[in-house]
Amino acid sequence: MQGTFRRENALNYTCTRDRGITVTAARAIVQGISKDGGLFVPERLPAYTPEDLQAMQGMDYVGRACKILSDFLPGFSADEIRECVSAAYAPGKFSGGHPAPVVEVKNGEYPMHVLELWHGPTCAFKDMALQLLPHLLTHSLKKENCDKTAVILVATSGDTGKAALEGFKDVDKTRILVFYPENGVSPMQKRQMNTQEGDNVCVCAIEGNFDDAQSGVKRLFVDQEINAQLDRHGMLFSSANSINWGRLLPQIVYYFSAYCDLLQSGAVKMGDPVNFVVPTGNFGNILAAYYAKKMGLPVHKLVCASNANNVLTEFLRTGVYDRNREFHATISPSMDILISSNLERLLFDATGDDKQVAQWMRQLAETGRYEVDGPTLQTLQNTFAAACCDDGKTKQTIREVFGSAGYLCDTHTAVAVNAYEQYVDETGDKTPTVVVSTASPYKFADAVLSAVSEKYNPADEEFHKVQQLAEETGMAIPAPIAGLQSKPVRFQNLCKKDEMGRFLLRLVGLE
Repeated sequence: MQGTFRRENALNYTCTRDRGITVTAARAIVQGISKDGGLFVPERLPAYTPEDLQAMQGMDYVGRACKILSDFLPGFSADEIRECVSAAYAPGKFSGGHPAPVVEVKNGEYPMHVLELWHGPTCAFKDMALQLLPHLLTHSLKKENCDKTAVILVATSGDTGKAALEGFKDVDKTRILVFYPENGVSPMQKRQMNTQEGDNVCVCAIEGNFDDAQSGVKRLFVDQEINAQLDRHGMLFSSANSINWGRLLPQIVYYFSAYCDLLQSGAVKMGDPVNFVVPTGNFGNILAAYYAKKMGLPVHKLVCASNANNVLTEFLRTGVYDRNREFHATISPSMDILISSNLERLLFDATGDDKQVAQWMRQLAETGRYEVDGPTLQTLQNTFAAACCDDGKTKQTIREVFGSAGYLCDTHTAVAVNAYEQYVDETGDKTPTVVVSTASPYKFADAVLSAVSEKYNPADEEFHKVQQLAEETGMAIPAPIAGLQSKPVRFQNLCKKDEMGRFLLRLVGLE
């Protein structure tokens, strides 16, 4: 194997809040989150050379994924990894033949490449990881000699829920329960989840926002009484959110793959740096890009794009993380988040100080606020830039990019494009840039149509808007969206945020 990292070197995982905790990769995937609430991270990262990148350039997506996963999962055989990866990205699962294509968009004075991550079965970037995670979890349970049923808990702001439901649908020895904010997802996202097929799936709306759902799920994970009840009945918790390393790891792959595709197209030469602009709320997607940079991917700047819930923009500019602010329900709901879980992993990597990270997380839980020291902020700003925009700017960006470049963005990708334009205006940086596109425009047809059509009528039925968007833009409706109209609604559950535990116990037959 090329490169400086070798599979024979033992690689374990530790906790962001306590370095004394050490687990195998399989245990990190099965458990999902440390019992103290911290997140699992690899003790070190593989280091890739230009020779490694050259080798990956000649591989397809499955080959690139096998290479990267093998370096993070030394307890898995090469055959096991290829089995998992091949099943996740099997022909036909992702439209167009490439799970993560890079397309050139000539957007006036802001030319860019767009990494499209929404060609999977649920039309969102979460498919890139959640088609793979069930296979990793199944193998991990066997490696841990665990014959229990994994109860997968998910909090979603829209996309993770459907992707997790689809990924774990009818997977043996699993049950999956998804909580989403009742009024915090798009109509299409809600319909995707509530029509989900599968005998082991359940969906429940909560009265609250995504942060309420996420905080509730985290409390369930560390609730000793509920964990004990599950254990007595042959069950254990696991997670499909990006707090689970098995969810985050596959996301590293598409940043390397994008660079390899740029090399193949001649857009960059080996070693040329690129920027990535990532719309993010929970920080997992951009954290994967950060890990790729640390591993040797030639990245100049990572631009963190936020909507009106701009807690991350403020943090990366000032070092102050403060969730004590108005929560905005926006047209980019997958980013409507004020508590960004994966930021904890970044702070751990930047400081190497588990005790300090634990202290910041305590402050966040108790006061809703913490502030990092000057050297830590400088370390972050050496890699990250940040920008945000509101709904009005988001719609304007959708309209302008479609008008000038003929490219139709969803409401999250448009936030990233707007952030990229702000970044270029502020810095003059003309480094080749990849904007990460996280969802199909048809998942947010109402907002996208209102941005590009003079005939938009908010009172029209959702699928009428989908059809109108196709007619006016010429962009084909993805098959998974088109097929939703005829699917029956299975779930109409609703609970208060403090009733999530009781709902869970009823689901698994313990109450």
